[in-house]
Amino acid sequence: MAEIAADRAFADAFVPEDDAIGAAREAAHQFGIEPVSPAIGSALALVAATGPASAIIEIGTGTGVSGLWLLKGAPEAVLTTIDEDLDLHQVARSMFQAAGHPARRTRMITGTAADVLPRMNEQAYDLVFVDADRESVRDYTETALRLVRPGGSVLVAHVLQQGRVADPTQRDAITTSYRALLRDVREREALLAGLSIVGDGLLHIVRR
Repeated sequence: MAEIAADRAFADAFVPEDDAIGAAREAAHQFGIEPVSPAIGSALALVAATGPASAIIEIGTGTGVSGLWLLKGAPEAVLTTIDEDLDLHQVARSMFQAAGHPARRTRMITGTAADVLPRMNEQAYDLVFVDADRESVRDYTETALRLVRPGGSVLVAHVLQQGRVADPTQRDAITTSYRALLRDVREREALLAGLSIVGDGLLHIVRR
């Protein structure tokens, strides 16, 4: 376990966060929110850049940490970010502006993902990032797969649940849901999936 912790700390320090992301991370801590780790953030930026992504949806805005990483990788993209907390959206908006991202490139929708996502255009997005209500992760991921274009990516955070998913003795509802999600995407021939142990786990799914 000590080696795993050291590896994660090393990965988090490998790509330093800029001042804008650091400010958003500090705001997240003040709100009691767990933002993506720096290593996960850099992975988001890489996927966004490799696409390259021009249309991105983020399910779970928080204070803007993951959104800033996504825009770091694809600064010309339009980021649609969904959260039901208006206070968080106001903080994230200020973080995006402070980082120099024009308002026209950050479309912020306040509401629950369950209400908002069905209204979004299917197969219209290059990348969808899921980091929201963990009880609904399977539903959100399934919807994300409808929204992303063929060849596009769906990224899901926290899929290892601090080691609980790999521990067969852990059988709570959330852990079981993540296990079922991983099994589902692994077995579907229309999808390519990979699991990274960086941070708390990042699932990367590509529609064939």
